[in-house]
Amino acid sequence: MEWFVYSIVIIAILIIISNIKIVPQAQSYIIERLGAYKEAWSVGLHFKIPFIDKIANRVSLKEKVLDFPPQPVITKDNVTMQIDTIVYYQITDPKLYTYGVERPLMAIEMLTATTLRNIIGDLELDETLTSRDIINTKMRIILDEATDPWGIKINRVEVKNIIPPADIQAAMEKQMRAERERRESILRAEGEKTSNILVAEGKKQSIILEAEAEKTSAILRAEAKKEAAIREAEGQAEAILKIQNATAQGLKMIKEQELSKEVIAIRSLEAFEKAADGKATKIIIPSEIQNMASFITSIKEISNS
Repeated sequence: MEWFVYSIVIIAILIIISNIKIVPQAQSYIIERLGAYKEAWSVGLHFKIPFIDKIANRVSLKEKVLDFPPQPVITKDNVTMQIDTIVYYQITDPKLYTYGVERPLMAIEMLTATTLRNIIGDLELDETLTSRDIINTKMRIILDEATDPWGIKINRVEVKNIIPPADIQAAMEKQMRAERERRESILRAEGEKTSNILVAEGKKQSIILEAEAEKTSAILRAEAKKEAAIREAEGQAEAILKIQNATAQGLKMIKEQELSKEVIAIRSLEAFEKAADGKATKIIIPSEIQNMASFITSIKEISNS
């Protein structure tokens, strides 16, 4: 009888231990009591009543990623292309997530596909290829509003690949090749233009420098001539001044010596003799010198007799 009691105690202890639950971080447990929702357990230690309470769902609150396969989408200009998307979502309400929709991940996938078709259907091919940000923003807003009653928050939607048909790809490659060739031609023409401009600018600068050099040389030559003329004029002025000074000194000396008329006449005669030694063919003798000459001749005759 004792073993039966021990068995019951052991079974009760095991039941109690098995109903003690620890909810880990970033998770939430949905608890049902007799089939009805009772509460959502958050992080920590919890105890449920055996055979009455049940853990209906374990919900992860971490951000998750859904990578959907490529979906066929038709653009506004009737081009069929394959587009695959990535959806980043997070469960914000475990109760709504558990009871809001059946198979929520499949619901998100279907909603993403239909939303993508609606958005791409309003865009042409070129707009689709260049409007990834617009597509991502529109899809995130629409999906977030649609999944809000399910307790799901759509954080981000990314269009991963846009794959147009093979013929469209070939045409786009040709267009890109032509565009690259056009840009290359433009760059080459701009390079040649820039080179010609630089060459012309260099020639212009060279001509300007040569003209400035010639102008400077002419100015220097004119300055040199001016300086030479000034010095020559100064030399001539100095020479004239010296002659005038010498003349003035001579006159002063003559005045100081108080020469008589006879001495002046003799000096004049001597000067006349020196002039007569020259090559002049006609000499004009002043009357005073003639009188003086006859006077001297008379003196010589008297002395000889």
